[in-house]
Amino acid sequence: MGEIALPNGISNGSINGVNGQSHSLNGYRKSCWYEEEIEEDLRWCFALNSILHTGASQYQDIALLDTKPFGKALVIDGKLQSAETDEFIYHECLVHPALLHNPNPKNVFIMGGGEGSTARELLRHKTIDKVVMCDIDEEVVNFCKSYLVVNKEAFRDQRLEVVINDARAELETRNESYDVIIGDLADPIDGGPCYKLYTKSFYELIVKPRLKQGGIFVTQAGPAGIFSHTEVFSCIYNTLRKVFKYVVPYSAHIPSYADIWGWVMASDSPLDLNAEELDLRMRQRIKGENRYLDGKTFTSASTLSKTVRKSLDNETHVYTEENARFIYGHGKQA
Repeated sequence: MGEIALPNGISNGSINGVNGQSHSLNGYRKSCWYEEEIEEDLRWCFALNSILHTGASQYQDIALLDTKPFGKALVIDGKLQSAETDEFIYHECLVHPALLHNPNPKNVFIMGGGEGSTARELLRHKTIDKVVMCDIDEEVVNFCKSYLVVNKEAFRDQRLEVVINDARAELETRNESYDVIIGDLADPIDGGPCYKLYTKSFYELIVKPRLKQGGIFVTQAGPAGIFSHTEVFSCIYNTLRKVFKYVVPYSAHIPSYADIWGWVMASDSPLDLNAEELDLRMRQRIKGENRYLDGKTFTSASTLSKTVRKSLDNETHVYTEENARFIYGHGKQA
């Protein structure tokens, strides 16, 4: 739940409609601040230059903030989704490992991704003929088209098809198969629109049948820090192990998230390129240079700490609609 605190220390209410007060230690703030409740007893806050826009759809509450440390930041249902200064870390990690492990990716399906950054990174790959971006929330897509200048070229690219629909329904009705399917969904939160797209039945019955031979699925998988990885990261990994033969979890620190973040890549074909092979494919296939990811960085990202490795090895929870796990927070429909 995100909250805006005004310079006098009194909150003007949270951006998703939950009222409250926010005070600094000395009772006075020199700036307007954004505050997000990460856990019941832990909050993360940073100073704002301004509130650029707030809105709401039938699914989610939306805000675009101009923050002092992280530039423009997109906030949905009180959770920071993307910040201007470091979103490249998240999106390079989400997109490029899967694309590079596929020998010749031509078409990709994005579940979610309404801000356009995932499409932007995909369209840098010279092999790509078509990207389908399927987001349930037209309000978010239009909002991002209007306000996120960095992705304007991606939205104008003729290879991009934008579909407003539930990703499950869209994949069920489409006849085509894909080289890569990407889960760029909002975090699974209680009352949010996306948690059903992290389940074993969805992966097994909907996603996997839509992958081509040798196809790869990759999803963002929530916080992956020493203390936070057991929220959803470990069970998403374990769930995908029940569906695919090869599963690779990896993570990276994202400053604006105040945590390590996780992704999981899965396929029935081996995912075993070394750093040199990844670097070679980047030089051959990607237009421009990555700011964050190269072969050594991915090798490091997929080498998890002892604590996290042990948790993933011992995880038994399988994600289902009836037995879902959520990160801290509540969606609009909770």
